[in-house]
Amino acid sequence: MKIKNICCLGAGYVGGPTMSVIALKCPEIKVTVVDLNENRIAAWNNEDLDKLPVYEPGLAEVVREARNRNLFFSTDADSAIEAADMIFIAVNTPTKTYGEGKGMAADLKFVELCARQIAKVAKSDKIIVEKSTLPVRTAETLQTILDRTGNGFKFEVLSNPEFLAEGTALNDLLNADRVLIGGKQTENGQRAIQSLVDIYAHWLSPKQILTTNVWSSELSKLTANAFLAQRISSINALSALCEVTEADVDEVAVAIGTDTRIGSKFLKASVGFGGSCFQKDILNLVYLCRYFNLPEVADYWEQVIILNDYQKYRFAKKIISSLFNTVSDKKITFLGWAFKKDTNDTRESAAIYVAEHLIEDGAEIHVFDPKVSETKIKADLKYLWELKGLSDHKIELKLKQIFVYDTPSEAMDQAHAVAVLTEWDEFKDYDWEKIYINMYKPAFVFDGRNILDVEKLTAIGFEVKGIGKG
Repeated sequence: MKIKNICCLGAGYVGGPTMSVIALKCPEIKVTVVDLNENRIAAWNNEDLDKLPVYEPGLAEVVREARNRNLFFSTDADSAIEAADMIFIAVNTPTKTYGEGKGMAADLKFVELCARQIAKVAKSDKIIVEKSTLPVRTAETLQTILDRTGNGFKFEVLSNPEFLAEGTALNDLLNADRVLIGGKQTENGQRAIQSLVDIYAHWLSPKQILTTNVWSSELSKLTANAFLAQRISSINALSALCEVTEADVDEVAVAIGTDTRIGSKFLKASVGFGGSCFQKDILNLVYLCRYFNLPEVADYWEQVIILNDYQKYRFAKKIISSLFNTVSDKKITFLGWAFKKDTNDTRESAAIYVAEHLIEDGAEIHVFDPKVSETKIKADLKYLWELKGLSDHKIELKLKQIFVYDTPSEAMDQAHAVAVLTEWDEFKDYDWEKIYINMYKPAFVFDGRNILDVEKLTAIGFEVKGIGKG
């Protein structure tokens, strides 16, 4: 089946960039990205490309070329679904905050709503593509809903998980290690798989496009993220040991990373991993293992999350103990709030949890991030406190302990300590001598990403505390 019209349900960090690249590379295919959030769609359609809702290096240029040629953003989901030959589902699948599986299982209500809407609106056969990260066997659920509630048309469900890293998403799409497509091992299933293969073949070679059965594809996404997160937690666990033994975690990482059996990637010690995928996907994996009565396997993967939480708490505790066991009414400046550089995504950012620990101890948190707004920073903390059951009054009081700035110099002026929470490149190039002059003494710098020049800062007079540095 030759695809002429694609619809994507969800205009977030996955749907927006992925569809933009498909539209760029497949000019003969009309691509419509739909979302119920009117403000988000308005931002995608904004003449000012600096106001796109997703920040990714290179994304604005891709959108500029394809938008209104064969790439469109809309809130009219029904029309886009009806016209489409292939429909991507790229809606949010957060961890459940209620009911069975609370705190671990993926919340699939938005995925189910998409399936029911497709079944209701469709007036022709469709290929449905799971782009959201979903638990294994979700395709079966989608197929059941589509077949039982549809209008007699045929639906083929494919799994096409995304393996994008925020901050490098455009490069990951254009130069993918692999694209994974899972589908039924039937004649119709194989035809559907080939239709999606043909789209990616516009710019990727055959060896970059892997095809599997649908269950292997769904599980591969969870497994890939679990393995990557496991490596981060492993090196972070060693960072704690390095600090008490006066070893250097970066030197240890180089030593073990040169072993070709291990490799050097994802061995950078830090204050902890964040983002929309790692924690959510591991918790989902833990839930699935418990559901299928594999408690030992569940406990193994859950330890990756436990260690990550410990690393964030350990970083906050180091700040408190270094500042003479009290941060009450002290100004602690956070450089960075996004979970990593080159993105404005703050989901599960380490900064949120470190800030929470310090605010609980009475600190004032002063934040500068080049891409994250004050509204978003305060919303992140408010959401966390609401989940913990705090009253509106308590939340309002706590929010008075956080301040957000448009310039780094304002954020650091008269600070007791500076903590690097995101590895933005610009932080390395600040005038640290001037910053030192305007801080309380002793002036502390807590480098949660190990990106600063420790010798240079120490020579200026700073007390520098890194991760995994003895």
